[in-house]
Amino acid sequence: MATKSLKKLGNDLAQSNKQIEILSNGIFKSGELPTFKDKISETSQFPIKAKKLEILQINVGYMCNQVCDHCHVDAGPDRKEIMTRDTMRQCLEVIKNSGAHTLDLTGGAPEMNPDFRWFVEEAAKVGITDFIVRSNLTIIRANKKYYDLPDFFKKHNVHVVSSMPHWTKGKTDKQRGDGVFDKSIKALQELNAVGYGMPGSDLKLDLVYNPSGAFLPGDQVAMEKDFKKALMDDFGIEFHNLFAITNLPIARFLDYLIASENYEDYMYSLVEAYNPAAVENVMCTNTLSISWDGYLFDCDFNQMLELPVNSKSRHISEFNEELLEGRNIVISQHCYGCTAGAGSSCQGVVA
Repeated sequence: MATKSLKKLGNDLAQSNKQIEILSNGIFKSGELPTFKDKISETSQFPIKAKKLEILQINVGYMCNQVCDHCHVDAGPDRKEIMTRDTMRQCLEVIKNSGAHTLDLTGGAPEMNPDFRWFVEEAAKVGITDFIVRSNLTIIRANKKYYDLPDFFKKHNVHVVSSMPHWTKGKTDKQRGDGVFDKSIKALQELNAVGYGMPGSDLKLDLVYNPSGAFLPGDQVAMEKDFKKALMDDFGIEFHNLFAITNLPIARFLDYLIASENYEDYMYSLVEAYNPAAVENVMCTNTLSISWDGYLFDCDFNQMLELPVNSKSRHISEFNEELLEGRNIVISQHCYGCTAGAGSSCQGVVA
């Protein structure tokens, strides 16, 4: 397991331009595989256009208590990028004045931002009806100051979306670090104890599955049944839904693919699994991603590759919903990850 981010290690792939270079050359430049633009053009789906804005996905900082092998954010304890309260205030103005009804908070571990709770409380005041917090679960057990997070989430009816690579200790700890499984189980039990994930409960608790290697996720419905049975039988844990998310070939997962000599095979798998039906509902069409320093991106993956929105409105301080609606979505070869098989988004499959 890595203990430091690519950035801290001085790895070339910490630089977005190096990642773009790899994704743009080799088997794609030679024509061995079609570029994503060429592929969606075959089905007359280029350019992909943004629709009405529904979801603001805000990355409140890259700091995290974990260093996971597949992390596309390259998050970790050594990442100091953090959203300030001033930028959060600008986000609140947008929430008040836009058509977005869902606030999706991510990181790193979003709970580690010192203004995280203030932001949730203020957003509740301005009319957000659906809060999503993407929690790694272990943060709830990382430090005493986080022990009351389940109660805080319940108070504000936060929809908790939690990473859980597998229902077994070995596979989970291999991807996320020693001890992660046991802490995750404890955190899930504590969320259940306050009502999260229980049958008929409005306190939504969903799990996210990412494959642990260079392969695509299996059928989401079948995996959900397996997860539910195993977690209930072994630990008495309940949850609502499982989201199966394809790992995109960027940051740490790209580093893993190259180091394990799986990059080309993985890209072949993504291209061969391309599904035109998935293109219609990719998350970038109704979601706007906002970085810790307030810049606007079509999705969280484009944010990490530093591919800004194709609009004159590029920062939260100059947000203009009319300019952003109908814009052409910025694409590259990593987008195959969201259109392979049943498709993949932050809410699981899309087709």
